[in-house]
Amino acid sequence: MSYLTKFLTSSLLFSLLFISTNAATFEIRNSCPYTVWAAASPGGGRRLERGQTWNLNVPAGTSMARIWGRTNCNFDGGGQGRCQTGDCTGGLECKGWGVPPNTLAEYALNQFGNLDFYDISLVDGFNIPIEFSPTSGGGSGKCQALLCTADINGQCPKELRAPGGCNNPCSVFKTNEYCCTNGQGSCGPTHFSRFFKDRCPTSYSYPQDDPSSTFTCPGGTNYRVIFCPRGSPHFPLEMVEEKRAE
Repeated sequence: MSYLTKFLTSSLLFSLLFISTNAATFEIRNSCPYTVWAAASPGGGRRLERGQTWNLNVPAGTSMARIWGRTNCNFDGGGQGRCQTGDCTGGLECKGWGVPPNTLAEYALNQFGNLDFYDISLVDGFNIPIEFSPTSGGGSGKCQALLCTADINGQCPKELRAPGGCNNPCSVFKTNEYCCTNGQGSCGPTHFSRFFKDRCPTSYSYPQDDPSSTFTCPGGTNYRVIFCPRGSPHFPLEMVEEKRAE
């Protein structure tokens, strides 16, 4: 075996060891009193009844990733259909990002300094209360449990109301004031973003809401995403009735 072959083989083995060592496991749990169709990019999708979980393994180095819940979905035997909130390409297996409004758990693994970056984002609006927390390697400082459990749907301003959720103003008005499309520093908090921030202080309320909304954990940390975690508000009766009628 040549030196180059030995070097490449050793490098490949090291890379595989690094990836297997630092891959993250996400435990996605539905604690809502209704069905949630969990979605992940990357990862696909899964129907979760109350109390069910979905374990998702994500390779080290994954970035621009997100997990969210879809509500009031109707899929046929081939996995095709639509959801009232969070719909992604009309399929049970998501191959893209969801349609607002949807509460997002966003993350990027093993980035600068071998840190994981993660957040809860309301930039695409809100549909389901959520918890996003480390289950290993964290618990304090910038590596901590994040919660967004306020009654945002029930208190949503009339301009932002949507069936099954509450839109972010960017989705409704599509202007730089709310979307920050003109680049860094081109926008700031608004009365709409403060509505979200007051209720979920550690969540992104508009696209450049970074300082109080981005958190980090050491690479190799595992995570949990819970829909409707303990402490979430009471849910609209019609959502529970829709589940019973399925």
